[in-house]
Amino acid sequence: MVVKEPISNVVDGKRVIVKKPELLAPAGNLEKLKIAVHYGADAVYIGGQEFGLRSNAGNFTLEEMKEGVEFAKKYDAKIYVTTNIFAHNENMDGLEEYLMGLQEAGVAGIIVADPLIIETCRRVAPKVEVHLSTQQSLSNWKAVQFWKEEGLDRVVLARETSGEEIREMKEKVDIEIETFIHGAMCIAYSGRCTLSNHMTARDSNRGGCCQSCRWDYDLYQLEGSDEQALFSENDAPFAMSPKDLKLVESIPRMIELGIDSLKIEGRMKSIHYVATVVSVYRKVIDEYCKDPDNFKIRKEWLEELEKCANREAAPAFFEGVPGFKEQMFGVHDKKNTNFEFVGLVLDYDEDTGIVTLQQRNHFKSGQEVEFFGPEISNFTQVIGQMWDEKGNEMDVARHPLQIVKFKVDQRVYADNMMRKENK
Repeated sequence: MVVKEPISNVVDGKRVIVKKPELLAPAGNLEKLKIAVHYGADAVYIGGQEFGLRSNAGNFTLEEMKEGVEFAKKYDAKIYVTTNIFAHNENMDGLEEYLMGLQEAGVAGIIVADPLIIETCRRVAPKVEVHLSTQQSLSNWKAVQFWKEEGLDRVVLARETSGEEIREMKEKVDIEIETFIHGAMCIAYSGRCTLSNHMTARDSNRGGCCQSCRWDYDLYQLEGSDEQALFSENDAPFAMSPKDLKLVESIPRMIELGIDSLKIEGRMKSIHYVATVVSVYRKVIDEYCKDPDNFKIRKEWLEELEKCANREAAPAFFEGVPGFKEQMFGVHDKKNTNFEFVGLVLDYDEDTGIVTLQQRNHFKSGQEVEFFGPEISNFTQVIGQMWDEKGNEMDVARHPLQIVKFKVDQRVYADNMMRKENK
């Protein structure tokens, strides 16, 4: 039995959480990294241009990693780098130099699936922590114990692991545990899929997943040389993917279990998605830790997550074996949020009350928009007269990334965001 540090203590007659979990956010590029940290992430995981599983995420050069690490240090945040491919012989070239470069850049740890990369990192970059990727499908405490004995610093559990299984792991093995709390789920066990290889010759285990499980499919039965359609023209095609993961209402239990890091999926998602999801989970974690015995999930937190959701979501495996409601069989709703990210705040003039922002989607005078950010409470604003960066009046912001100015009723800050509801 492991001697565990206490989860909570009594302070001035009130129980408070003293072991607060790390909130770990995704970032596909430097802008997303800075937004994730600014909106409350304790750590951010990114991909380099080699040895990772998200070849389409933008990814970071070593120079960008160094800039990201320096930015994160200002907020006492950490940067982890995914090096989680299953390496083939041709993937070995340049590995040592790459890992030494990560150590020089100051990254706190790497997320890795292949024993080759584990051994190489220990040998050539010993200052870098090694975290075992979810690709290794850890779902029992004996496997966790094995990897602890191999010297790993942290294990990222399979998404298929239940809360009860995590409880037993924490009781029996003294190692940091990281688990997913929000984002996409894979139809294959912990992402070990070859559909993408078969459909498009893109290897999902070496960064090329084309998400073929989310395509729409028809079904046919072969009878000799003939194909008989099993769907009629009126039937909806089906997808094989499960609903997305959403564990916001399970955060209290996860904290009480002593989970060390709570991870959000989505390195290819937008800055609006990253900002919204990180800010909600930041509030939930902080509010629960302050007063766990009187904590309640707030309706506005759940509504906020819906503003960036584009697929249906469910608790997946954490509360037990998923049922029909967690899958997307047959006819299902293709959920599209009614909210659209339209502007990123660059500056605010306190004397005039005028905001300067960068356009990210179409908006115009007379529209009602919503501002949100870590320094402010969400508020709505009807846009009045607008000006471009040269002071010319304008009615519509239609050009991508153009600079727009208008007066707002409340103070805003750089990197706050503006969105509109499509009614």
